Amino acid sequence: MNWTPAALSQDIPSGSAAPGQLGDKDIVIWRSASGRIAAWSDRCPHRGMRLSHGFVRGEFLSCIYHGWRYGDGGQCHRIPAHPELTPPDAIKVPVFAVTESDGVVWVAQKDAEPEAPPPGLAGFSPLRTLRLSARPETVAAAFGGTGLDLRGELGGCAVVVLIQPLPDDQCNLHALAANGADTATLDRVSAALEALRRQAETAEEIAA
Repeated sequence: MNWTPAALSQDIPSGSAAPGQLGDKDIVIWRSASGRIAAWSDRCPHRGMRLSHGFVRGEFLSCIYHGWRYGDGGQCHRIPAHPELTPPDAIKVPVFAVTESDGVVWVAQKDAEPEAPPPGLAGFSPLRTLRLSARPETVAAAFGGTGLDLRGELGGCAVVVLIQPLPDDQCNLHALAANGADTATLDRVSAALEALRRQAETAEEIAA
């Protein structure tokens, strides 16, 4: 089992939560007020509401439906309707292994956390994430490479494009550009990424 790029760190600021995916599993990626990153199942154990719709207060993530509050390790810490109750240990959100490296949030199954760290991305800074209606291999071919870790040049700038496979023949692209690139260069890279998306999605339509 390998680490999967799930988001760019810049897209998960402190005190926020966002939906994500690990394969066919819906997850919530959230960051506490102190900056701690976490990846959990995107379902409240109470009524199944998406925790990515919830809110972060301090070091806790609360469900927006009934306000159940969860903390370290996914453990429920408070049930507002029963403030005197200490929630039992069994009320817990399933958690995933998560780490951050070079501006990318990586996730993996908790019971299969990779021994090796994620690939190094020194010399590159996160740019943006795009969702594509195309298979990873189609995107890689459009880029002129193979695999899920693509390195080359777009818009006259060195880039790294990390492909995150998703269900239903879709994928996310997490793009990083060379450190020090100016605004005009980053605009060209962004335009080239949009062109890459159109090329890959058109190839899928033709092949269908």
